[in-house]
Amino acid sequence: MDTAGIYARESQYLGCFVQVGVASGKVIQVSFPGAVEDVASEHPVLDRIFAYLEGVEDDFRDVEIGLTVPTDQRAVLEQTREIPYGEQRSVEALVRMTPDLDPEDEATLDLARSALAENPTPLLVPDHRVRDGPSAAPPMVEQRLRSLEGL
Repeated sequence: MDTAGIYARESQYLGCFVQVGVASGKVIQVSFPGAVEDVASEHPVLDRIFAYLEGVEDDFRDVEIGLTVPTDQRAVLEQTREIPYGEQRSVEALVRMTPDLDPEDEATLDLARSALAENPTPLLVPDHRVRDGPSAAPPMVEQRLRSLEGL
């Protein structure tokens, strides 16, 4: 996965493309555009994503990602990666899982919601598993991912 670039492939299941940006061997961006310019479609992470979309259980925890977000948001997103396939958590439970954050503090809950909404790598950081939080994926994609995992 050392090759930097943008890779995309069309998903019939999602009704859009899955686009992955890679730099320094790490995934730095996942998006779901309706159309893409001429980009490469072969990448190991895309292969895994498409196997997942076909029903192969995968939590993607071993995929290296490069989160370029503030430290407090990074902590929330790192804990989001720990939510197992097929399970969901509330924003409050996610904050409880995150070291040094207070789930009783509304500002902290807002911070968690912001981190989820601004997640640069939805699916790999499975914000669709946070039932009452926003997802960085488009609503239709979020619903299909939740459906795929029985959520």
